[in-house]
Amino acid sequence: MSFFSEFKAFAMKGNVIDLAVGVVIGAAFGKIVNSLVDAIIMPIVGILLQGVDFKAKSITVGAAELKYGLFIQALVEFFIVAFVLFLVIKAINRMKKPEEAPAPAGPTPTEQLLMEIRDELKKQ
Repeated sequence: MSFFSEFKAFAMKGNVIDLAVGVVIGAAFGKIVNSLVDAIIMPIVGILLQGVDFKAKSITVGAAELKYGLFIQALVEFFIVAFVLFLVIKAINRMKKPEEAPAPAGPTPTEQLLMEIRDELKKQ
């Protein structure tokens, strides 16, 4: 099998395509969450904390500037994404039907014979 035919077989598997779709949707969802946090949530949090702008929050240590405000903002974004993923997975798990246990198989011929012997012994 040639290199390209192996690659084609790999790329066309269902799992790889599903993963690619998930990555694209995840990237788009990340942009939506970033916009939500930047434009709506953090300004509201800033107002509640008396006009604090988290993007501007930083500590200068020597020549380095530690932008802890951006870190706080990234944490808020992470928790929103994690919460939404939790809700999506919970909804998917609810939609899945529980696997039905197979009906118990009848007794094997040996078990059937043993049950008949037992019943005969009880009669005596």
